[in-house]
Amino acid sequence: MKTIKDLDIKNKKVLIRCDFNVPLKDGKIEDDNRIVEALPTIKYAIEENAKVILLSHLGRVKEESDLEKNNLKVVADRLSELLGKDVIFVNETRGEELEEKINSMNPKDVLLIQNTRYEDLDGKKESSNDEELGAYWASLGDVFINDAFGTVHRAHASNVGIASHKEGNSAVGFLVEKELKALSELDNPERPFMVILGGAKVSDKIGVIENLVTKADKILIGGGMAFTFLKAKGFNIGKSLLDEENIDFCKKVLAEHEDKIILPVDVKSSTEYSNDTPMKVVTINEIEENDMGLDLGPQTIDLYEKYLSLAKTVIWNGPLGVYEFDNYKAGTEDLLKYLVDNNIKTILGGGDIVAAASNCNLKDKVFHASTGGGSTLEYLEGKKLPGIESIK
Repeated sequence: MKTIKDLDIKNKKVLIRCDFNVPLKDGKIEDDNRIVEALPTIKYAIEENAKVILLSHLGRVKEESDLEKNNLKVVADRLSELLGKDVIFVNETRGEELEEKINSMNPKDVLLIQNTRYEDLDGKKESSNDEELGAYWASLGDVFINDAFGTVHRAHASNVGIASHKEGNSAVGFLVEKELKALSELDNPERPFMVILGGAKVSDKIGVIENLVTKADKILIGGGMAFTFLKAKGFNIGKSLLDEENIDFCKKVLAEHEDKIILPVDVKSSTEYSNDTPMKVVTINEIEENDMGLDLGPQTIDLYEKYLSLAKTVIWNGPLGVYEFDNYKAGTEDLLKYLVDNNIKTILGGGDIVAAASNCNLKDKVFHASTGGGSTLEYLEGKKLPGIESIK
C-alpha cells in the first residue's frame, strides 16, 4: 500500500481526507481523539513545505437545519490550537471563494473546507460519489492522501471520487497505514485467537460471525445479541433484547460450531431499562418473564476470563452490557482490565467498545483501538474497502 512517504509532496497542494466526525454537544467538541489522530499526517505535510487542504464530513446532512449543527468551524478552531498555527477555514464546499483561498495559500498553510456532506443536501452528491463533484475536488490539489479510516468502507466523492482522478498521485496517510497494519495481525493471528462480540443486534454482526467462526478458536458473546443466541438454545430470556429475525441464523451457527460459541451462564437483570430500578443476578435458567438482561453476571465474567487467559490474540467489537449505566458496566470494564493487566494482544474494533475503553482510561493501553467502527466490521467480514481499493 502506497503511503504519503512514497509520494513527492514537497511544495505541492496536498488534499488530505481526514475523519473529523467528532461528537458535539451544545456546539462544543466532547472528544477530540479523531482530530488528534490526524495530526501526524498533517504535520508531515507541513514539514514537507506542502499547502495542506483538508476535507472531512461531520454528522449527516439531510435538511437545512442540519447545516448549522454540523458546521466544521469548531473543528478548524480546535485544529488551530493543536497545530499551534492558524487554520484557514472556508465556509464553502466549492466555488470562487474556495478556489481563491487555495490559490493564495503559502507553503505550510493549512486550509479546511466546509463539511463535505453539505453536498448531500442537493441529491446526496458526496455520499453517492457524484462523478462531477469528485473531479472538482480532485482539481483543487496535486496529490490526494486518504487518512480517514472511518470512511474507507464507503465510496464517497471525497475519497473514492478524488482518488479515481489522482491515479499515481494518491496514497494513504499514517492513520490509515496504522489501522491496516494492526488489523493485518488478524490475517494470521498468534493463537489461541479469541473474538469478543457484543452490542445490540445479531444482524449487525452476521458477516463477522460467518467470517470469523472458522478462523477463531472461541467467540465469546455478550451484550444484547447474547439473548438471541440464548433464545435459539431454548432459554427463556424474558424482556431481554431479541433479534427475532435471526434466531434461525443463531441456531445454525450453534449447530455447526457449538464448541466455539461461548454464551453467558448468568446475567445482571432488572425489570426496566434503567440504572435506578433494582438489579439482581440470575443464572440463564432463572430469567423470568419480566426480567431484562443488561450485563454479564459474575460467573460469566470469571468464565470468559478463563478462556481469555489462554488467548494470544483478541479482537473485540461491541460492549457486553449497558456500559453507560454504572450498574451494568462491569462485564465490559472487568474484561478490558483483565486483557490489559495480562498483556494480551487486544484489538478494539472501533465504535462503542473504544468509547467504553476510553471512559475507563484503558483505550491507550491495548495493542490497538480502531477509529473506524463500520470500516473495521467490514474488514472483519472479509469485504474489500472501497477507500483502500481506489488507492491500490
